[in-house]
Amino acid sequence: PPEQVPDLPGGSGVVHRCSLTPQQTRPKQAMAKHATRSSNTPLTTRGASARNAGDGSADPAGTQPDLPPGTLVSQALECGLYVVATPIGNLMDMTFRAVDVLKQADLIACEDTRVTGKLLKHFGIKTAMVAYNDHNGAKTRPRLLADLEAGKSIALVSDAGTPLISDPGYKLVAACAENALRVIPIPGASALLAGLVTAALPTDRILFAGFLSAKQKARQTSLDTLARVDATLVFYESGPRLAATLADMADHLGPRQATVARELTKLYEEVKRGPLAGLAAQYREGPAAKGEVVIVVGPPPEAEAMTAADIDAALQDVLKTMSVRDAAAAVAETTGQPRRALYTRALALKSADADDP
Repeated sequence: PPEQVPDLPGGSGVVHRCSLTPQQTRPKQAMAKHATRSSNTPLTTRGASARNAGDGSADPAGTQPDLPPGTLVSQALECGLYVVATPIGNLMDMTFRAVDVLKQADLIACEDTRVTGKLLKHFGIKTAMVAYNDHNGAKTRPRLLADLEAGKSIALVSDAGTPLISDPGYKLVAACAENALRVIPIPGASALLAGLVTAALPTDRILFAGFLSAKQKARQTSLDTLARVDATLVFYESGPRLAATLADMADHLGPRQATVARELTKLYEEVKRGPLAGLAAQYREGPAAKGEVVIVVGPPPEAEAMTAADIDAALQDVLKTMSVRDAAAAVAETTGQPRRALYTRALALKSADADDP
C-alpha cells in the first residue's frame, strides 16, 4: 500500500519539479458575471515560446514570458463557484490546479473547517474558510450566493475527495445553476473512481448508489430495487456496517462477483475480490472492519430468460428434498435470480401445498 505523505513545512509539498508563477491579469472584480473567457486553464505550461500561449493558440505579441520547461503559470480566477477535489487519504494526490485555485479564491466553503484547515496548513494556503454543511446549509447558502453575485470566487471542498459525491454540495451547485452563476469543476481524487478501477469488474455501465440505509429493512428494500439494474453497482459503507451490508447484498442481489476496497490511498489500503457470499462470510467471521469502504458489485449474471412458471417448477423440484431456505439458495445459484425473491416464492408454494387436501 502507498505510504502516507509526511507533514511538510509550508507549501513545500506542492511543487516538486514545477514552480507556480503568478501572472498579471485584470482584477476579478472587473470581470463580468457571465464572462465568456474560459477559466478552465488556470495553469499554463512551458511558456518558453511565443507559440505556447497555454491554450494552444498562437501568441504573436509575445505576452507569454520565456520560462523554463515544466514551469506552471498561474492565472487569476474569474468569479464563480469552483468545485475542488481534495485527497481522500494521500496528500500526494492533491493537484497543482487545486492548490492554485484554493490559494486564489476569495473564500473556501468546506464541510468542517478543522478538517480543511489541516489541508490548507500543509499546502501553505491562507484563504479564509466558512463552514457549509447539512446543518447550516440553509443559512449559509444565501450568503455564498450573494458573494458570487458580487463577483467573488468561492472554492467548494468536502472533507475528502470530490464534492457532491455523497456530501451536501449539491444544493449550492443547484442554486448557482438557478441563478445563472458559473460552476467550474476542478477534478481530482474520488473514492468512487478509485474503487471502481481497482475492482476488476465491468465499467461500461455503472450505477452509484452511495450509502445504503443503516436500517436493515430499508437497506434490503433498496437492494431489491437495485437487483433489477443491469449494471455494475458502487456503494459507500462504513467499516462497522460492512459485514451486515455484504450479507444483505448476498441475499438480495443474488450470486455476483464483488470487490471490497477499504482505506483507499491510505497506509492500510485493502482490496478483496470474490463472490458476494464469500466476502460476506470473510467479514462476518473476521475482526470488525475499520475505516471507509467502497463496495463494487458486478452486474447480474447473464441467464436464460425464465418465466414465472419455470421458476415455480425449479423451486417445486428442490422443495421435495430441501427446506425453503436451502431451496431458494439452490435455485438462486443455478439461475442467478435474487435469493430473497426466490425464498418468498418458495414459501408461498410450500404454503399452497400444505393447504391442498
